[in-house]
Amino acid sequence: MKTPLFPTNAILCPQGRIPLQVFEPRYLDMVSHCLKTDSEFVLVMEKSGVSDQDFYRVGTLAKIVDFGAVEQEGVISITAEGHSQVELSHIEQQDDGLWLSDINPQRLEEYVDLPKKYEELKAVLKALVQHPFVQDLNMDIDYLDSRQIGWRLTELLPFEGSQKQSLYEMKDCLSRLETISKHLSEMVE
Repeated sequence: MKTPLFPTNAILCPQGRIPLQVFEPRYLDMVSHCLKTDSEFVLVMEKSGVSDQDFYRVGTLAKIVDFGAVEQEGVISITAEGHSQVELSHIEQQDDGLWLSDINPQRLEEYVDLPKKYEELKAVLKALVQHPFVQDLNMDIDYLDSRQIGWRLTELLPFEGSQKQSLYEMKDCLSRLETISKHLSEMVE
């Protein structure tokens, strides 16, 4: 059974949350179906600067955890929560424009206690989480989990899309933290 795709310019990692404004009929139908059947969809990042409808082949299986109407008619607001990283294959597009794909769940990274050398990254994340936009997502973050520190910083820091995708696809949480640390140093310089 194929899973619907929701291409976007943002990234969602496992255990993260993202607010989405949905207004295109194909995605309104997808959201309605997901809510009625308690099913999931894949949030996948679009490739920037590439032709329309081109996206990466690794995304996140997500579930809708909150929804509500928006003041503008025909637009609904949802919050999606990431569950697992998936690889996409046999992608096809329906007549209404909705993309569907077979998905291959990827193995979840092993838990690793946050090493002392990355305490500064934990402090950066704690500062980012104070922003009202992030607080509204009601995320439960384990600040001792290297995976969660890396995933949340990948989602929240203002890196380019290709950098975010590269960080997301890394299979080792400590390598991800080291790369984030380097990217932050480059931003400061």
